[in-house]
Amino acid sequence: MRVMAIGAHPDDVEFMCAGTLFLLKQQEDFEFQVTTLTAGDCGSVEHSPDEIADIRRGEAREAADMLDAGYSCLEEKDCRIFTGPELLEKVVEQMRRFAPHVVFTHYPGDYMVDHEETSRVVRSASFTAPIPNFSTGVDEPAPAMDHIPHLYYWAPMEGKDIFGKQVESGFYVNISEVLEQKKQMLACHTSQRQWLLKQHGVDEYINAMVGTAHKTGLLASVQYAEGFTQHRGHAYPAHNVLSEHLEIIE
Repeated sequence: MRVMAIGAHPDDVEFMCAGTLFLLKQQEDFEFQVTTLTAGDCGSVEHSPDEIADIRRGEAREAADMLDAGYSCLEEKDCRIFTGPELLEKVVEQMRRFAPHVVFTHYPGDYMVDHEETSRVVRSASFTAPIPNFSTGVDEPAPAMDHIPHLYYWAPMEGKDIFGKQVESGFYVNISEVLEQKKQMLACHTSQRQWLLKQHGVDEYINAMVGTAHKTGLLASVQYAEGFTQHRGHAYPAHNVLSEHLEIIE
């Protein structure tokens, strides 16, 4: 089974769903692809956009290697992600090249527009990737997929929507046994400590992730968890395929 995790920025996947990815990695015959829309060019108070983008691409590749996953960046710019024809074509082409059965991405009502727009374009690309007449405009394009993938939104940051209201996830995954691996994957993003301290008031970002996982775990009556909501709109797969491979807590 092919699993694709698409985040707006490097470290989004690590923060929000890496535990579940590591659990799936324990199964046989799983392949993984991590894609970010940007290289994180605004994520620094010390480096220029080009410098920090180079650093963060390297960190993202190192993190993806822990999953034996491929990594790709679509080279959009931080704070400038907006769903439109060109971005949709990029995401569809990337999706067709990997042909995932499962896609993870941001919750539609997360705290910043980059996350919301990423969620929106990934949702659209999941529906569009199987449409043969949709052209991505590249030389030697990948063929149209033969299916709409199962689409899952990881819980928004701090489990809250844009108005600060708690969001109830559709289900939870107990990640207690792989928390250390998730911490190690997130630790690859060493450039983000000073940035998160200044912009978000969060020091020791790994500890912040652990705290979030613990709070989510309390909702699921386990030590550490990640929350997800499945997109079950018309034509999208409605069966929770993850339940065939993981212990799901509803």
